[in-house]
Amino acid sequence: MTFKELLTAGSASGLALAMALIALPSQAAAAAAVTATATADASAAVAAQDRQQRRQARQERRGNRGQARENRRQRAAVAPQRAQRAPQVRNERRADRVERRGDRRANRADNRSERRANRVERRGDRRADNLRDRGADRRANRVDRRTDRRADRIENRGDRRANRIDRRSERRADRIENRGDRRAQWRNQDYRDARRAQDRRDYRQDRREARRDYRQDRREYRRDRREARRDYRQWNRNQWRNDRRYNWRSYRNSNRGIFRIGRYYSPYRNYSYRRLSIGFTLGSLFYSNRYWINDPWQYRLPEVYGPYRWVRYYDDVLLVNTYTGEVVDVIHDFFW
Repeated sequence: MTFKELLTAGSASGLALAMALIALPSQAAAAAAVTATATADASAAVAAQDRQQRRQARQERRGNRGQARENRRQRAAVAPQRAQRAPQVRNERRADRVERRGDRRANRADNRSERRANRVERRGDRRADNLRDRGADRRANRVDRRTDRRADRIENRGDRRANRIDRRSERRADRIENRGDRRAQWRNQDYRDARRAQDRRDYRQDRREARRDYRQDRREYRRDRREARRDYRQWNRNQWRNDRRYNWRSYRNSNRGIFRIGRYYSPYRNYSYRRLSIGFTLGSLFYSNRYWINDPWQYRLPEVYGPYRWVRYYDDVLLVNTYTGEVVDVIHDFFW
């Protein structure tokens, strides 16, 4: 190869090398351009999405403002009606408070007179029983009649006072409610409000009648209880022991197994036996139905009526007034 050919070949190689070196930066620039284009497209998509979200948010705010405007219009339209009914509602609530307060006062008066009458009756019963124990039956009967009359006077006085309180509170409640009705009529009360007021009056009238019926039932209950107590007084606790039909001692000697009824469980854990006598007042748990002697004749005990029950108390038998808890008769060491 001549020198001229060598130069020619070298020039060609150099030119190729130069062109290769120039081509490498051009490819890198193209790749960078592609990456920049993709980034710009993504940024444009994000910006478009943000614009769409802002547009939706503006539309929602516009809708909310429209709804709030409509709500304000409705409240403005209803406000006069509420302002018109507000005094009537206040008067109804005030009338209810007056009636409830009157009910509480009437109940307190009724309960106070009933407690006082019960105290008078218990005191008279003890005095009459003491007289009968000494054989003064005629004096005991006079004490019974005098006690009953005094208890009746006390209860009747309490009933009259409770009725006066009821009527006074009802009249005051009616005045308050009628005042509200007249004001509503002056303000052009519509049919619906008038109907509502009438229903309210009917409800209160029904409640008053129910309250009167309840008090009447209580009076009849007390009257029945007093009559039962009078019937019991005709049965003398000393007289039945002289009746041979109720000779429980002889019957127990020949029927010992009947009088072995198992262990007695006190209603209170730490309670121990105490010997009780006539006139003692028991707690209600001691004469609950689990301690009742449901068949007195099985043990040759007489039948009792009204509020009285034969009750087991350890090995003793008590005759208890279940209304008051008072012990009116005792048989010690009855069971084995």
